[in-house]
Amino acid sequence: MQFSIPEVLQILSTEVAEYAVPIVDLIAVQTNDPYKILVATILSARTKDETTAKAAARLFKEAPNLAALAEISEERLAKLIFPVGFYKNKAGFLARLPGVLASEFGNQIPDEVEPLTRLPGVGRKTANLVVAVAFKKPAICVDTHVHRIMNIWGYVETKSPLETEMALRAKLPPQYWLTINSTLVAFGQGTCKPVAPHCDRCVIAQYCPQIGVRPRKVVGNSKKTNGDTTAMRKFMSWNVNGLRAVEKKGFVKIITELNADLVALQEIKALPEQLSESIQNIPGYTAYWFSAQKKGYAGVATYSKEQPLSVLYGIDHKDHDYEGRVLTLEFGDFFFVNAYFPNAQHGLLRMDYKLKFNNDLLAFAQTLAKQKSVVICGDFNVAHKEIDLTNPKQNEKNPGYAPEERAWMDQFLAAGFMDTFRMFNQEPGQYTWWSYRFNARARNIGWRIDYFCVDKKSAGRVKGATILSEVLGSDHCPVTLAFA
Repeated sequence: MQFSIPEVLQILSTEVAEYAVPIVDLIAVQTNDPYKILVATILSARTKDETTAKAAARLFKEAPNLAALAEISEERLAKLIFPVGFYKNKAGFLARLPGVLASEFGNQIPDEVEPLTRLPGVGRKTANLVVAVAFKKPAICVDTHVHRIMNIWGYVETKSPLETEMALRAKLPPQYWLTINSTLVAFGQGTCKPVAPHCDRCVIAQYCPQIGVRPRKVVGNSKKTNGDTTAMRKFMSWNVNGLRAVEKKGFVKIITELNADLVALQEIKALPEQLSESIQNIPGYTAYWFSAQKKGYAGVATYSKEQPLSVLYGIDHKDHDYEGRVLTLEFGDFFFVNAYFPNAQHGLLRMDYKLKFNNDLLAFAQTLAKQKSVVICGDFNVAHKEIDLTNPKQNEKNPGYAPEERAWMDQFLAAGFMDTFRMFNQEPGQYTWWSYRFNARARNIGWRIDYFCVDKKSAGRVKGATILSEVLGSDHCPVTLAFA
């Protein structure tokens, strides 16, 4: 069926009327004050709406206008807006905002995109949103939801929100400019989610071409057995950097919505008895734990919907197994190996140990591969090629990109294993880990160090591999594999 943007947007405008209103639009309904809309928009970047709403309420109680904002210290601003994303940076933006507006704009908030982008913390997305929402002037705000959904529909074919904005300016009828952001943000949060979109209940499913979409699985839609080699399975791997920490960031909801058949976690940093009931028993899964003997360190866990034939804890090696680094589940036609590779550490002080572990794991995997297919996933703690990190030259002697580590990765692949992500994607800028420092994730200054690999003879069973960079909660993001 032909895709009709007027018809689809008409349907969605009715549909999202029952959804939660995006926070910036809600504030615009409550007040037509451009100051409050601008500030709320700055706060909302990379932050859940409910968090933004509470932070904005606290801030506006003390700073109801620009003059009051100028009287509040940056330290106090940070306390008022915590815990919005990158709250320290945003406190700095807000602290500088009154001065810039006074010196350059006569204490008036600009009503055009280009001048707005000269304000602290204001990019094109924010500027377009303020122009559209606060001043009701033609502007197209393109956030990740608008960019993603327009590409899913095939209405544009773009690689960045800026490209999408320019394409929509040329193509989208002007009557939709003011409302497209609020409509698609609400729709993207409620139905067309970034991860496991709810296509099964989507009101425009008959129109949508679902380009690049992996819909959620509806419980009861598929049945698998240990010997079923035709059923498609979805696997996920994620270094959570502390399972108790990520629980507070919506971990159970994320796992439930992703609905993978096997979920491998690394760096859980906990013993099972230290974890809550909701973490130990996620409905539909059985959890298997292999914690480090040292408390608060390393450790891996795997959640499985299927009953494995056997579970192997470690690789039967005294030098490694006490650190809780490898957990293997055996099924009818494959082994699933969840591995957390050591970090070579600053100064490469642990390089010898890491290479010993790597070689022992390779020997273990090769033994398994003689019996049936092998899937190895986890945090390998190495970016293999220049394409796999933002600043290769500066990191050539640093852990994670040292020559010895990259050479071992060459050896691993030459020994008969395949990096599944690079089977499908040769683009740069595809990362799975970002430092918590320097606003690295927002700027996409990262490393690809989390992998799904399979033995070469099983390459035909690999049907897809993705990086879920939009999933937050850890300094790593999940990676997935579709395996037949």
